[in-house]
Amino acid sequence: MRDRPPGLAESDLISALAAGWTIETRSLDYLPVGAGSYHWSAVDRSGDTWFVKVDKTGFDDLRRSMETALTLHRDAGLAFVVAPVPAVDGAVLRRLGHRYALAVFPMIEGVAGEFGPHPDADLPEMTALLTALHRATDTVAHLAPRDDLRLPGRAGLLEALADLDRPWTSGPHAEPARHLLGRHQDRIRRRLADFDRLAHLVGETAADWVITHGEPHPGNVLRTSGGLRLIDWTTARIAPPARDLWMLTPAFAGLTTGSAGLTTGSAGLPSGIAFHRVRWVLADVAAFTADLRAPHGDGADAAAALRYLTAYLAKPRRSPAAGRSE
Repeated sequence: MRDRPPGLAESDLISALAAGWTIETRSLDYLPVGAGSYHWSAVDRSGDTWFVKVDKTGFDDLRRSMETALTLHRDAGLAFVVAPVPAVDGAVLRRLGHRYALAVFPMIEGVAGEFGPHPDADLPEMTALLTALHRATDTVAHLAPRDDLRLPGRAGLLEALADLDRPWTSGPHAEPARHLLGRHQDRIRRRLADFDRLAHLVGETAADWVITHGEPHPGNVLRTSGGLRLIDWTTARIAPPARDLWMLTPAFAGLTTGSAGLTTGSAGLPSGIAFHRVRWVLADVAAFTADLRAPHGDGADAAAALRYLTAYLAKPRRSPAAGRSE
């Protein structure tokens, strides 16, 4: 996120780090990276550096996902899982008012990737990591949230489609978004029908579901001297294996390189791959639409939301999004 979280003072963040983790902050630098979450680098008075993450998603599911990551790292022995550092009371998450939640991670030396297709050279190692993760399901089956196969933001998207006949006045990018959705509303509704059909097929495979990361694209991969590590476990769920594996396929690469978007159908794809691709696209369309229907200014995040929404809905020409990694 380029814009800082509204209503959150850095003094409150510093106080929470001290109260929860006994981190006496010497310096705190905002990191405008990722999407959907807010990040800082905190240096304590001993010179140690911490990666600080603030989310605005539902607290209970977020807590369970963070506890899942910690259990995978600690109890299942998966060293590639970058897990949160427990607070003094053992909690992996701390509330910041009624809007935000705070987690702390070790600052690991390495190079983070960017949203896009995995390099061919990384595919064997990524396949091995995801295989090991999926095999650790029994360790966290009692703990991890379970995928409900729903489309995040569907109600808001349908509300937007029903409100195309009057001006949107929430900010400078609202009217361009309304006109864009108006031109492509029939296609969106067809993809929603595809989503429902595929969700039914995928739901019939529930006995074979495993623990998944959810978004193992290169933007959530850290390249270290000890190998690849997976970061950002906020999306960890018990789900079909394809929820992870589709990101190693040409179906995902097509989205990230701009050769596919909402105009692309699912003919010829296995149902699991097809489902997760159409859900990814529709979830982004719903999220960007919600951002632009909400009050906004002319900041970088709002401008990016319109740009990504346009790329998804128009004929694919370029990468549609910077990813939803946090």
